[in-house]
Amino acid sequence: MHRSMTSVPPLIVACCLLAVGGGCGKEEVKAVEKPPAEVYVQKVEAKDVPVSFQYVAQTESSHEVEIRARVVGFLDRRVYTEGAMVKTGDVLFLMDPKPFQAQVDDAAAALARQKAALETARLNLARVKPLVEQDALSKKQLDDATGVYESYGAAVEQAKAQLTQAQLNLSYCTITSPVDGAAGAALVKDGAFISLANSHLTTVSSLSPMWVNFSVSEQWVQNLRTEIARKAILPPANDEYDVEIIQVDGTPFPKRGRITFKAPIYNPSTGTFLIRVTLDNPGGILRPNQYVQARIHGAVRPNAILIPQRAVQQGAKGHFVWVVTPDNKAESRPLAVGEWNGDDWFINEGLKTGEQVVVDGGLTLQPGAVVSPKPVSAKAEKASKPAGEEPKDKPAKKGD
Repeated sequence: MHRSMTSVPPLIVACCLLAVGGGCGKEEVKAVEKPPAEVYVQKVEAKDVPVSFQYVAQTESSHEVEIRARVVGFLDRRVYTEGAMVKTGDVLFLMDPKPFQAQVDDAAAALARQKAALETARLNLARVKPLVEQDALSKKQLDDATGVYESYGAAVEQAKAQLTQAQLNLSYCTITSPVDGAAGAALVKDGAFISLANSHLTTVSSLSPMWVNFSVSEQWVQNLRTEIARKAILPPANDEYDVEIIQVDGTPFPKRGRITFKAPIYNPSTGTFLIRVTLDNPGGILRPNQYVQARIHGAVRPNAILIPQRAVQQGAKGHFVWVVTPDNKAESRPLAVGEWNGDDWFINEGLKTGEQVVVDGGLTLQPGAVVSPKPVSAKAEKASKPAGEEPKDKPAKKGD
């Protein structure tokens, strides 16, 4: 018996053992099918979309005046408070008026002398005229008397002008503000001698209206013209763009402005064109030389397609998105993208109205993969629910 068992081939023995355990042969293994991938989609919709353009800008006073001394002399004192708001006509500085008062008095005395001489010449002419008519005096004497009278008349006018100039110089000793605005620091101290070299005393800057300047590149201007020409962008009527100013903390300024100046000359050193916005600045909130953001509103993109930026992926051949076909399969779609609009992206080519674009869940998709699409709004609702919250209509457990 032992000898007969050892002569049996091992393969037959193995088959017999498998037969005892359930049969000889391979058991068929069924492949486990993966469930459709869950994706969140957004339906493509073409609509008119307002667009805005944003640029770094800088504020500028619409009327900034350098306050300068108009006469040479000693500065008596500063009257205003540095940095304070001043009104038109407010006194800023006082210069020593005594030398200029003396000039006025001297000019007034010179005028009085000339007037007296003129009166004497007038009386002399009045005596000479009848004597010449009676041939008692020669005509030359009449001409001489007339010349003297007219000469003194001219001297009177000259003296009047000198008096007026002296009075002006005296008035220039009181230096006032020509505009409403914020007064800067005093550049010259009290008691200093004022000459042409140091005549700049301070600066007064008007705060309302305020100018906001920014520059646009030559390429941007050309692109905008092209977009407008092919009706891809519709500008506002009469090019009256509405300009919103964003302050340094990110909050919008309460007043909006209008574009009031477009530089007609290209700046070759910066490669840009200057654009100026004018807006009201109540309370002087904005100050000159601040950096702000200028957001230009008013243009519209007609029949534009917008999709979230996170839906767009980058491949070897460029940008693409996943589109869900009518039979719930994933399809890769190449795109021609435009500009960003907030968290969205303008799509120039590649999508049409009614298609479903995968917004979330498309990172692991493959072409032809079966998907289970859900609206992207459902994901937002799911994320907004507190963790562990159960639906209100959950069925009661047995035994409750």
